[in-house]
Amino acid sequence: MERRINPSVHSALEVAAAPMIMVAPFLLGFGQAAAIIAVALGAVLLGHAVQLESPRRSVPLSAHAGLDYALATVAFSAGLAVGFATGEWVAGSLLVGVGVALALLAAATRFTVRLGT
Repeated sequence: MERRINPSVHSALEVAAAPMIMVAPFLLGFGQAAAIIAVALGAVLLGHAVQLESPRRSVPLSAHAGLDYALATVAFSAGLAVGFATGEWVAGSLLVGVGVALALLAAATRFTVRLGT
């Protein structure tokens, strides 16, 4: 797989997706467990994405990639857990989809920058 997405686009996509993830449970009528998971996941994703483009980046790009995969795993696993534990398959499917999307975004991102940037 060729990594074509640069960190700036990656960050912009995460910043755009995070609020949608946080609002989805309220628009779609998810239960309490799914809503808490989605809001927490969206908040962590937003904070994580915003710091990527900060002039004083506190997290190295390689660590950002690792956290992206960790968030993807958490979202995927939480989606399965919500689906099986509560029977909320719409909420579970959304969380699984978010996990898959985060993993694909991380896999398609070139986590390198030019020297001096």
